[in-house]
Amino acid sequence: MTQALIVIDVQNDFCPGGALAVPGGDDIVPGINALMDDFDAVVLTQDWHPIDHSSFASQHAGKAPLEMIDMAYGPQVLWPDHCVQGSEGAAFHAGLNTDRADQVLRKGFRRTIDSYSAFFENDQTTPTGLEGYLRTRGIEKLTLVGLATDFCVNFSAVDAAKLGFDVTVRTDLCRAIDLDGSLAAAMAGMQDAGVRIG
Repeated sequence: MTQALIVIDVQNDFCPGGALAVPGGDDIVPGINALMDDFDAVVLTQDWHPIDHSSFASQHAGKAPLEMIDMAYGPQVLWPDHCVQGSEGAAFHAGLNTDRADQVLRKGFRRTIDSYSAFFENDQTTPTGLEGYLRTRGIEKLTLVGLATDFCVNFSAVDAAKLGFDVTVRTDLCRAIDLDGSLAAAMAGMQDAGVRIG
């Protein structure tokens, strides 16, 4: 069975000092690099937002980061401006071994919809193309690592399991935001979806 390592959003803005820093986000980089040689394929995902992305609190008068609003596709957390296309914040962490990547998948580039999952936009119907790439490579087994456990890793893992992939999340190589209990909810949701927690 061909296996892929999916490295979720290990970017400067999600690491200490970044616009949406995940505590300890940079601690996982050496372990991720060490894991890459164990896999047939490595895919890196990259949050890649236009400067006026609708998930940014700055685009909604009177709203603050981490407030919730309703979008056409459902509830949406408003975030600080982060991972703006071409910015230093959107770049991969300097320590990440990007040379090993077979593919870099950019997500969240559509202005009116956010994209936590590596497989679908937040409307849960618009595909990113990752499933097709993995299928054509004959990949059936996925291991996910990266940032953040309770958002992009969680959504990607659940979608992958729904699509029929054999999915493991290495929580030792993930870090969480944990917004109002989001980590516990994510862990329960992943397990309910059949995701193996490692």
